[in-house]
Amino acid sequence: MAGKFELYTDKAGEYRFRLKAGNGEIIAVSEGYASKSGALNGIDSVRRNAPDSPVVEIEK
Repeated sequence: MAGKFELYTDKAGEYRFRLKAGNGEIIAVSEGYASKSGALNGIDSVRRNAPDSPVVEIEK
């Protein structure tokens, strides 16, 4: 099964999305958005901007 985005409303009434892997594990959670359209734009941004993003390790 492929991964999926889940769109939901949190306890504060903000829209959020989470990205779940094919096995159902949550692998990313968004910030809160005031509107549903804002959250959908966030999903679109992840889809457009991250498909080939490099992994950068930050050392402390």
